[in-house]
Amino acid sequence: MTLQEQGVPHGELDSAALLRPIGIFSASLRFVQKTLVIAELEARKLRHDPTELLTRAVQPALWLLVFGQVFASIRAIPTGDLSYLDYMAPGILAQSVLFISIFSGITVIWERDLGIVHKLLVSPTPRTALVLGKALSAGVRALSQAIIVYILSALLGVNINWNPLALLGVLLAVILGSAIFSTFSMIIACLVKTRERFMGIGQLLTMPLFFASNAIYPITIMPEWLKVLALINPLSYLVNVLRTLMLGQPVTPLLLVNLVVLFAVTAVLIAIGARLYPRLAV
Repeated sequence: MTLQEQGVPHGELDSAALLRPIGIFSASLRFVQKTLVIAELEARKLRHDPTELLTRAVQPALWLLVFGQVFASIRAIPTGDLSYLDYMAPGILAQSVLFISIFSGITVIWERDLGIVHKLLVSPTPRTALVLGKALSAGVRALSQAIIVYILSALLGVNINWNPLALLGVLLAVILGSAIFSTFSMIIACLVKTRERFMGIGQLLTMPLFFASNAIYPITIMPEWLKVLALINPLSYLVNVLRTLMLGQPVTPLLLVNLVVLFAVTAVLIAIGARLYPRLAV
């Protein structure tokens, strides 16, 4: 039955139709605000332990300075017109995003043990905003790694594209990649619930995700079974975006496809994480 059939005047019907978009906009604005509050609370933890950023800089430095220099000199990996260091730098940035995000889920286990999860769950904040806020905070941490990789790459002579639009694209890709792997990490934490088991699974997944991607060698030289894994690995799509933007390669429709894949995977994982998040309190 329509509102007019129920006796609602036509003028009130027009007012309700006009107010509906305003209500949707207001609800969306509140959702964004709550998400940013959660992200800011998580990112604020960096101020209490700034040494974490320095210690995490060691791994990309070793890969670029040792592994990259050695393989660049022996020219064992075909990279087309790119030098091996140029080819490798975006892959190491993607690796840093993976490694800094994949263990972020352990914080929600600590929060459960401290009783923080119960307080968040009884708050009016939507579960999706909680998960998305924590995912964005992982992106803030990963941006520090991006700065470190850019500095090291510039010092090593990597042909970096400094176009502002390309830099913004890299920033977006880093945040998307961090959101994917941090949300995946949170899903694992919701399922296993213990720190010891979580760390074991995290360590089990990091290296396969890294090596089953095109971060340090092209997919074309992989065996067929590994090519299949690389094509379903989100890290490969992140590397594709970073390599195109960071090195100033020609922008093709494939770049948009890679971004769409990253957005889609992020949305799916956030939806799953929001559904599983209350299980932490059980």
